[in-house]
Amino acid sequence: MRHIAIVGSGPAGYYTAEAAGKQWGEDVRVDVFDSLPVPYGLIRTGVAPDHQSIKKVSVRYEKTALSEEVRFVGNVQVGRDVSIAELQELYDAVILATGAPHDRNLDIPGEDFANIFGSAAFVGWYNGHPQFADLAPDLSGRHAVVIGMGNVALDVVRILSKTEGEFAGSDIVAHALDALHGSEIETVTIVGRRGPHQIMMTPKELGELMHLERASPHVDKNDLPPGADDAILEPGLRKSVTLLRDFAAIPENIHGEKRIAIEFDFFASPKAFKGKDGKVSALEIERTTIEKGRAVGTGEVYEIPADIIVTCIGYRSSPIEGAPFDERAGRFANDDGRILPGLYCVGWAKRGPTGTIGTNRPDGYGVIELVADDIGNGSRNRGRAGFDELAEKRRLDIVTFRDWQKIEQAENAAARDGSPREKFVDIESMIAALR
Repeated sequence: MRHIAIVGSGPAGYYTAEAAGKQWGEDVRVDVFDSLPVPYGLIRTGVAPDHQSIKKVSVRYEKTALSEEVRFVGNVQVGRDVSIAELQELYDAVILATGAPHDRNLDIPGEDFANIFGSAAFVGWYNGHPQFADLAPDLSGRHAVVIGMGNVALDVVRILSKTEGEFAGSDIVAHALDALHGSEIETVTIVGRRGPHQIMMTPKELGELMHLERASPHVDKNDLPPGADDAILEPGLRKSVTLLRDFAAIPENIHGEKRIAIEFDFFASPKAFKGKDGKVSALEIERTTIEKGRAVGTGEVYEIPADIIVTCIGYRSSPIEGAPFDERAGRFANDDGRILPGLYCVGWAKRGPTGTIGTNRPDGYGVIELVADDIGNGSRNRGRAGFDELAEKRRLDIVTFRDWQKIEQAENAAARDGSPREKFVDIESMIAALR
């Protein structure tokens, strides 16, 4: 019998658990740890609440989680409740699938002004992550700025721009829906250091901006390269740039009919946050030009008003004592998934925040191949039985997958009309639902 511990129950964690079952069948026991009492990681707290079709991938993870070989160990924080070293003594392999839950900083002056948020925090707020449920962003100002040119930036822009009715069918949490209902925002500016040919936005997500009830996207025609230059782009990016050209062609009278203007500010490098009375009020920007694919400052500086700013510039993994960490890359130091003997990483914890949800599947299967090569046949470790003794001694309040299903039932029962669920936004409420 092989004994595997996976730290993190998001896509990378469950694809890895699935791969372990395929590799060893009934001759493996996998414990999937999570600091929260609920599974699925960014599927629950990162995917936009109005993108319910993407969340359906959790059905696949549920099948794995309910198998005899796999157990969910929720409400246990590795590094606090149990150490990496202790897990290594109990299991044949420990695989870190913790994702990248922390925001990267811009490291420019003024980051301590109020009403500036990273996307991990802001997305966690409207998705009901217990760590960010009390964020309370102030939406009473007229101007919002979103820094970044990827799909997360588009998610934030869309959430800030939608009417209450457009959230029908979503699982946005009640406190965020209430705050957005009272929003006074009139402009949302998307700021990016480079130009249209360098965006990371995919056509589907970009195209959604064309169908918002009270918001209209706008691109300055002067920011667009000659149309013939689009021919060199790969097909997906070419479709996205075509949409930007469509935005630039929207008549001014259409913009005037919408309450919210979504403005794309290309070739714009943030230089400083400006504030008044402790709260952000503007963003200082340097105009850039592209040289050999890189954004280079021109020396031209200007300001745009900003009553709230959300930075969507990437994520970092969380260091855990006992696992060497690459501070510069923001992920665990590893050689193609191997960290130390018996210690591995997978997904964003391994490669940084790149790729899609599906990218984690081959990653999970790949790390299990490494583990199989390293541990060979048989095991002398105690695995699950040994951990259960340790948990009882430390009085850890473990939440199993069956427990999670009770929490899920309670969330479903509490859903407002048209919503699939109303998430609990604090751990105490989650645990109380089991009692």
